[in-house]
Amino acid sequence: MDIKLTQHSKGGGCGCKISPAVLSEILASGTVGANIPKLLVGNDSRDDAAVYQIDDKTAMISTTDFFMPIVDDPFTFGQIASANAISDVYAMGGKPIFALAVLGWPLETLPASVAAKVMEGARKTCAEAGIVIAGGHSIDSQDPIFGLVVNGMVDIENLKRNDTAKEGDLLIITKPLGVGILATSQKRALLSEADLTLLVKQLTTINKAGEALGKVKGVHAMTDVTGFGLAGHLTEMMEGSNLTAIINYSKIPIISQVRNYIALKAIPGATARNWSSCNEGIEIGEGVDEKEATLILPDPQTNGGLLIAVDPASLLEVQAILKAAGIAHLAPFGICEKASKKRIIVNK
Repeated sequence: MDIKLTQHSKGGGCGCKISPAVLSEILASGTVGANIPKLLVGNDSRDDAAVYQIDDKTAMISTTDFFMPIVDDPFTFGQIASANAISDVYAMGGKPIFALAVLGWPLETLPASVAAKVMEGARKTCAEAGIVIAGGHSIDSQDPIFGLVVNGMVDIENLKRNDTAKEGDLLIITKPLGVGILATSQKRALLSEADLTLLVKQLTTINKAGEALGKVKGVHAMTDVTGFGLAGHLTEMMEGSNLTAIINYSKIPIISQVRNYIALKAIPGATARNWSSCNEGIEIGEGVDEKEATLILPDPQTNGGLLIAVDPASLLEVQAILKAAGIAHLAPFGICEKASKKRIIVNK
């Protein structure tokens, strides 16, 4: 039986996320964090996970992430969904300790044996992160959905947030942009086999370097770039830190093959929603291909790279950690400056 999971859902990966503007409306009357002493991070700061203080030195990180298939192969879908969920713990400088599975499955159209393959892929990725799936919950749903609840631990002094960047910090992203466009191309049967291999490799690579980066004092802020794209997540970082990011478009790592699929108009539906949620705070300067930039910067990433704001004095230490983890994208693409009228200024 030839199963193509992406044909059983209307969206895929982090492109399924509700737009930042709509999410803000949903959460407007229900944010928590500031008034609960041991809740170090709640949803008031739009961070990657909740963090609760256990004792004077340690805290627990708790997060959940799930979505519809971004690839056709069920084993690979399990790997990707798990890597994406675990990334939230790494993005806060933590160490994952165990996970719970979240499964929604259309049993009338897809056999349970296919869901079992999703679980196999998930267990493989969890083993790579040194954790187990200890339980979970499942429902019969119209669309196939899978993800994890992930719990982790962190020394409080090593906790990284997305709203604590400082003026003068350099910006680094550890994975190239463009997987949303490649994933959409696969769903439309446009993606070459070589580019599918590239896509799967990036989507299944865990962001384990985040645990080591948590120990670097000069890393002032960190988050992972997922469904809101670089534009959305960098906007959150700058708004939370009350800064403006000056970025060089030519220095942002971008999957080169993406431009071939832009020409074929393989653009995720979430791209326009992401851009409309943050474009008023972004200025695109002369010499930048504005048409391309407005498709790349808000491209929804699944299990995207870590976005790091680092003191220049700690740059070499961070680059050494990234290099040891096999990460090729080591050069900063921007700098944090005093807040101006725009949150992001995009130069050539």
